[in-house]
Amino acid sequence: MTNDDSKTTPERRNFYGRHHGKTLRSSQKAYLAEDLEALRPKGTSRADNPARKPVDPHSFFADGRPLWLEIGFGGGEHLVHMAARYPDVGIIGCEPFVNGVAMLLGKIRAAGVSNLRVHPEDVRELFDILPDACIDKTFLNYPDPWPKARHHRRRFVTPNHLLPLARVMKPGAEFRVATDIDDYVRQTLEEVPPAGFDLISQSATPWADWISTRYEQKAIREGRPQHYLTFRRQG
Repeated sequence: MTNDDSKTTPERRNFYGRHHGKTLRSSQKAYLAEDLEALRPKGTSRADNPARKPVDPHSFFADGRPLWLEIGFGGGEHLVHMAARYPDVGIIGCEPFVNGVAMLLGKIRAAGVSNLRVHPEDVRELFDILPDACIDKTFLNYPDPWPKARHHRRRFVTPNHLLPLARVMKPGAEFRVATDIDDYVRQTLEEVPPAGFDLISQSATPWADWISTRYEQKAIREGRPQHYLTFRRQG
């Protein structure tokens, strides 16, 4: 996928970087080959749903449990931690970076959790087919900061991403944002409330059920302060 703004329509501009990183280990290739398809949310892949028809999110876990969403799960440690802590909740992780997906699949095997689904694509592909007001909680942890000013419009916290997110979240649903970038905090505070959210809290202390991720640890090593923001969907 090109990073040239002139070749990408504003509506679908990427908020993430590359799709692939270092060469995968043989075990990671096996995870992708053996586990990924079974963990995809039903009807969300283009192969299964080429017409991009709306899906029934209750079919993801077949029992109508609360549905949570993590946007860009990195190496998957937070996602697996939350799945283990809240076994009665169904959690979907969205991540287009293949190496991160492979890392997550290995963690799922190790943890033995069964309440996760993996969407290995841009989360907007999921927004396009989810019905209104079906998500109970959303996490955006240490997203790509796109530090250059000309790239700020690629950040997730812009209307092109936030409005679809607001549509699929239930009234009263919680939206958590964790970042170590001060300017990302600024833009988050400017852009998220107009999209239909109320700021509930802003803290340097993480949530009680938080697990430190490798991205947070990198921020700590490099001396950047952490920010944890909680919003609630209006309505």
